[in-house]
This record gives sequence, C-alpha cells and structure tokens, in this order.
Amino acid sequence: MQRKATALDVAKRAGVSRSAVSLVLNGRGEGNVAKESQDRIRQAAAELNYSPNAIALSLRNQRTRVIGIVCDDVVVSPFDGNIIGGADEVARSRGFVTVVMDTAFDAGRDADAVKTLLDRQVDGLIHVTVGLKPFDVPPGMLNVPAVLANCYDNAPAPALPHVIPDEVTGGREASQHLLGLGHRDIAYLAGSDESPASPLRIQGYRDAIAAAGVAIREDRIQMVGWDIETGFHAAMKLLDGVPPAERPTAILCANDRLAVGVVLAASRLGLVVPRDLSVMGYDDEYRVANTMVPALTTMALPLREMGATAMTRLLDAVENPDGGRRRLEPTETMVPCRLVVRDSTGPVPGSR
Repeated sequence: MQRKATALDVAKRAGVSRSAVSLVLNGRGEGNVAKESQDRIRQAAAELNYSPNAIALSLRNQRTRVIGIVCDDVVVSPFDGNIIGGADEVARSRGFVTVVMDTAFDAGRDADAVKTLLDRQVDGLIHVTVGLKPFDVPPGMLNVPAVLANCYDNAPAPALPHVIPDEVTGGREASQHLLGLGHRDIAYLAGSDESPASPLRIQGYRDAIAAAGVAIREDRIQMVGWDIETGFHAAMKLLDGVPPAERPTAILCANDRLAVGVVLAASRLGLVVPRDLSVMGYDDEYRVANTMVPALTTMALPLREMGATAMTRLLDAVENPDGGRRRLEPTETMVPCRLVVRDSTGPVPGSR
C-alpha cells in the first residue's frame, strides 16, 4: 500500500522547511512565507495529495476548524443558497468545514440553533438571511467571532459586523444603464415597503434620474410586491390603452420575477421587447433571467461574494494569534452588484 505523504515530503519537494509548510497549509503563511514559496508549497501538496491532519490541528491549535452557519430559509433556496456556497468555498480552501442549521423563517429557533452549534465547539458563526433584513442577534453569537451576511444587527448599538449588497449603487447603475440608452421616461416597479432593500434601490434610481437632469415623476415609482403576477398587472396599468407618447419607454423592476410579468404584459399588448419597451430586472436569478425570451438585462446580486467576504472576515479573526477571542468590530461591508446586459433592453423607441 502506498505510504501517505507527510509534511516533510511536501517540504522536500517544495525546497522549503517543514515549518514553512505548516504555516502555509494552516493558513498563516501571509507575512511569514514568501509568496513564491507559498505557491511551491501548495503545488507540492496538491501533487502529493497531502492535507494536514484535521484532528491533530484541532488539538494543537485548540480549535475544531468548524464554522457554524445559521440561516432563515437559505438552505432550500436555489438563489440565496449561493451565499452559503461562497462561504463554504472559502472555509474549505482554508481547511475548515461548515455546519449549517436552517430555522425555516422561525425566529424563535435562532437562539436554539446558535446554542446547538456552540455546544459542538464551533470556532465561529455566520448568520445568513433570504433577502436583506434586520436581525435580532441571539446573545450566544457574542461568545465566539461572528459575522452577519445579507442582514444587519437590529440593536440600537450593533455588536456584530455585517456584509450586505450595495443596493443604492445597484439601483443607480441599473437606472444609468437605461438612461445611457436614451430613455428618459423610466417607470420603476420597486418591490414592497417591508423590504429594507426597496428604499435603497429607489434612492439609487432617484439619484441617477436627478443627475441626468430629468424630472422625477412620483407616479412612475410603484410599490407592487415581488411576483410575476403583480408585475404583469402593474405593467398593464402603465401600458394598456395608453397612447405611445405617454407610455414609459422603459420599466425597471426590483427583481427578475416582476420583469417576467412585465414582458408577459408587453406581449399581451403586442409590444416587442426591447423594440417598443425596454425591461430590466434585478437579482440575476438563476434559471430565470438568463433563460427568459428575451434574456433579461439585470443587476446581479453578489451572493457568492457576500458569503466569501463574510467567511474571510470571520476566519481572519478565528486564526488571529489571540485565538479569535476578541469580538469583531461592528463594521459594515458593502459588496458591489454587477450589471448584466442581455437582450431585454435597447435604445429608446424611435432613436434607431
């Protein structure tokens, strides 16, 4: 039977000391080992199929190398689950594993989930939510390094850092895309009042419209919810029986499902997207935005990036020389959204 490779084997192949191998593969190479040597060590470890012994590492570092993730319903979401995917990818790359507990939107189970994970000696915690929202932090989360992703501490004096999408800039850049195509009458189906993201995206829309020197029409901003059906009915009110000169030339939507409803309404009325009407979504929802006909132009929420950023911040604290005993500062990190241009937006009608 082939002998399992050791750290000494990796050191010999990479031409470095055994201690350098230990530093790099335990996540402490930055600042201690030259970048070129780090690359050689990782390459040698991959060639030899070597990985550090997790149990030995735990005993030596007094850490379990397990991170607990609590979420409200993210596990079963094909969309927001990307936050956990991004977090887990970073954890695995640094020799950690994740354990996820889903509370199925039952806030009363948050504290129990945190306690269960703490009882299993996790090194840190992340809380993730479906959609941007405030979060009442269970006291147990203050006992280990912890970070919030896609949510923020609802306390008057926040105790935990959070990682969220930059919704104001996202709303502004979405509007700027349509303005850049020549549109000046842009309606905005803005979601619902209950979502903290809605007013932030509206602010971005207002900022862009004002910067373009266009008067803001309040009747063009409508809170209609998030579903295909409500997008359809809202678009019918904006378009049906309205003379072309009085119709909006573009409709910006607060999510991709609303945009699907708008496209369906346009089709019902014999309007061609984007020839007669440009339609833009938000989220870049998997198997919705890119498979629509026409494929939706949209703002992509940085879900994997938020998860990766939150986990990186957390592991930096856990692997700090103090063993992660210091509580992280309650800072805000905003991750940029990304414009994805597809086929549902085009020049203002009559300008071709």
